[in-house]
Amino acid sequence: MRPNIDEDVLKLSDLSVRFGNQKVLDNVSFSVKRDDTLAIIGPNGAGKSVLFRAILNLIPYTGEVRWADNVKIGYVPQRLSVQKDLPLTVLEFLKLKENNFLKIEKVLKSVGVSNENILKNRLGDLSGGETQRILIANALLGSPQVLLFDEPTSGVDIVGEETIYGLIERLKKEVDLTIIFISHELDIVYKHATNVLCLNKEKICYGVPHEVIDKVTLDKMYGEDVKIYKHSDHNKHNRHHEC
Repeated sequence: MRPNIDEDVLKLSDLSVRFGNQKVLDNVSFSVKRDDTLAIIGPNGAGKSVLFRAILNLIPYTGEVRWADNVKIGYVPQRLSVQKDLPLTVLEFLKLKENNFLKIEKVLKSVGVSNENILKNRLGDLSGGETQRILIANALLGSPQVLLFDEPTSGVDIVGEETIYGLIERLKKEVDLTIIFISHELDIVYKHATNVLCLNKEKICYGVPHEVIDKVTLDKMYGEDVKIYKHSDHNKHNRHHEC
């Protein structure tokens, strides 16, 4: 049973995480409704990946994390480090999650992989874009209602990046997904997110990107001297991140 359109799929109340004496996240509260696309932004060390690990109940935390009843969650990691000589094929990797070949074939088509020969390839031989598609396919097995992406285009070139986000948008429309993703690039956030969480160990802002991201917010997250760059619309091969 899928969550009602008007109810919160995820609600956090005063979530805090400590590693020893170091506080990594401090009293973070927000909610995500069904069909939202939430982007999480912030500098390195802001606690973005830690937040994912907490809401997936992989690490201890204080506060409350409440998922909607019976919600299914898929997770796409930032990267998958695979040795070239690891004797694990794409098909064997996907069969660790789902042993039904027809279901595997269906999710591969949904992420734009039509060449079944890729199933025979070893994971370590895939390109960055191919690896991301396989990781997304793996996350889709089990028919989740929520997908978490930890920097979905890390290690993917600019053309591949646009393809991955286009894929995410298409999947969202086709299978009724709520998306939560971590990003380092504001143009991606403006283009694809309905809401943004600005994070630097604590919640700096939350809301519609064009309404809540301003110079004051950016100064609080990155410091007053930071310069924020976007992709150039005229030269897609020049890629800039927040400095």
